[in-house]
Amino acid sequence: MFRSKLTRLAAVAASAFAMGAVHAQSAKPAELKVGITTFMSGPASVFGVPAKQAAELYIEQLNAAGGINGVKIAPTYIDEGVGTDKLLSEYRRVVQEQGVRVTLASISSGNCNTLAPVAEDLKVMNIMWDCGTEKLLEDKRYKYVVRTQANATTEMVASVLYLLRMKPDFKTIAVVNQDYAWGRDSWELFSNTLKALKPDVKVVAELFPKFGATDFSTEISRLQALRPDVILSTSWGGDLDTFVRQSAQRGLMKNSLFVLPLAESSLERLGSTLPDGVIVGARGDHYFLHPELKDDPKLKNFVQKFKEKTGAYPIYSVYHMIQAIDGLAAGYERAIKANKGQWPSTEQLADAMRGAEFRGLTRSVKIRDDGQGLEDQLLGVTKKVAGYPFPVLDKMAIYPADLVTTPVGQKSPEWVKTVKADLINSPRIKTYSASDK
Repeated sequence: MFRSKLTRLAAVAASAFAMGAVHAQSAKPAELKVGITTFMSGPASVFGVPAKQAAELYIEQLNAAGGINGVKIAPTYIDEGVGTDKLLSEYRRVVQEQGVRVTLASISSGNCNTLAPVAEDLKVMNIMWDCGTEKLLEDKRYKYVVRTQANATTEMVASVLYLLRMKPDFKTIAVVNQDYAWGRDSWELFSNTLKALKPDVKVVAELFPKFGATDFSTEISRLQALRPDVILSTSWGGDLDTFVRQSAQRGLMKNSLFVLPLAESSLERLGSTLPDGVIVGARGDHYFLHPELKDDPKLKNFVQKFKEKTGAYPIYSVYHMIQAIDGLAAGYERAIKANKGQWPSTEQLADAMRGAEFRGLTRSVKIRDDGQGLEDQLLGVTKKVAGYPFPVLDKMAIYPADLVTTPVGQKSPEWVKTVKADLINSPRIKTYSASDK
C-alpha cells in the first residue's frame, strides 16, 4: 500500500512536470533567439557577407513590423570561415548557453552534413538556408531539419536541360569543381543526367582543385590542350571568381562554352571579365532582373534598399537568406494557428514547417514532407548591355521545381538516370527573350 501511494505520487509529480514543460515551451518568449551561420571570413565571404547584410536588413524590417506574432527576432551570427570543428563548437555553445532554439545553418554542404545530426540531437529547429547537397535529406529523415531552397539535383538537372536547349550538338565536356561534398556530388548528378539525355558525350577531364585554391594554371593548361566543347564548373564564391579570371586571361573562354550554374552571384564582381554567351544559373529563380517580378514591389523595394546599404545588387545567397526567414515566419504562423493562437513548441514548429508554402523575393517555395523545399530554377546566358558595368542574363528560362526534383523516397543519383529527353522542350518551361526584360 505504501509503495502504491508512492507510485501514485510519482505519477502526479511526473504529470505536473510534463505539463510545466509543455507550458514553458508554449509560452510566448520575450524575443526569438535565432543563430545564423554564414561565411564572414575567407574566400567564401564574398558570398556569405552579403547574406549576413541581407539578414540584418530584413530582420530589422520584420521587427519594425512587429516581428513574428509580436515576437522580435534576436539574431546571433556564427562564422563558417573558422572551419568545421570550431563552427560545431560555436553552434553548440549558442544553443546550450545562449538559449537559441532556431538556427539557419548553413552555406557549406560539408557543414550542413555535420550540423544536421547535431541539431536533431539538440532538438533545435534548423533551416538549411543555402547548402545544396541532396544527400542531406535523402539519406536520413530528420524531424528538426528542413531546407527552404532547392538541392543540387534540381539545380543540376535544370542546368543540363538548359545546356542541351542552347547547344544540343556538343561532343565533349570537362569539369573543374571544388574538391569537397558539393563539387563531387553536383558533378555526379550533372554527369548522370547528361548520360541519360545525351549518352554520346565524352568526358575528357574531371578536375577537382582543393577548396579555396588560388592558382588554376595546371587545370587551365590541361583544358587548353584538350579543347573541350563545354567546360562545367559548379564552384562558387572566391574560387569561381579566381578560376574565371585566370581562364579569361589565358584565352580559355574563347575556345569552350562555359557552364556556370552558380555564377549569378559572381556577375557583378567579375564585371567585363565574363564574355557574352556564358551559361549562368541562379540557384533558384533569384535575379534582380527577374523576367516576371523585376517590377514587383517586394522585390524592387528590397533590391533598392539592399543596394543603398551595400553598394551592390543582391545575389542568390541573399535571396536564400530571405527565403529562410520568410519560411521560418510561415512555419510559425502555421504552428500558431494549429496551436489555437498560442506560441508553439519547437516540436510543433517542426511539424508545421512541412507543407509550409511561402514567397521570399521571387517565386514561391513549398516544403515537402521530407523537409525538402521545391524551388524553381532560372538560367540564362551572359550579355553585355548599356546601363550595367557587368553582363546581365539573356535568353532566360525558368524550370518548374517538380519537373527537375527527385520524388520523395527516391535517391537522386539513380533518379536522374531516368530523366527523359522530352523535358528539354517541355511546354511548362517558360522562356524569355531580351525584349521581355
